[in-house]
Amino acid sequence: MTDIRKLLGSNIKTYRRVRGISQAELAEMVDMATNYLGLIEGGKKFPSADMIERIADALGRDAPDLFTTSPVQQGWKEQILSKINNLIEEELKGLYEDVKIKSPNGCQL
Repeated sequence: MTDIRKLLGSNIKTYRRVRGISQAELAEMVDMATNYLGLIEGGKKFPSADMIERIADALGRDAPDLFTTSPVQQGWKEQILSKINNLIEEELKGLYEDVKIKSPNGCQL
């Protein structure tokens, strides 16, 4: 049987880290004390429904996402895709700087 407080806390922590947000930043975004957020993430406290919705919104998630059993996998997928996209963008910028493409009439593109 799943401990819902621990599941919720772990998911909030995972999604927060994936977004690169500190506990203090998230707590400020949802108007909550940082130490209370720490207790939620640690599975020691359970927030109100309103607070769950505010946390989900701040994390760019739907509230039910905070209760899934595999957020780590989802978080890793997002993080990896983001890193891949960043690498591709950097590589393309480098290619555009290194390669000069000219049109048939000699104008640089």
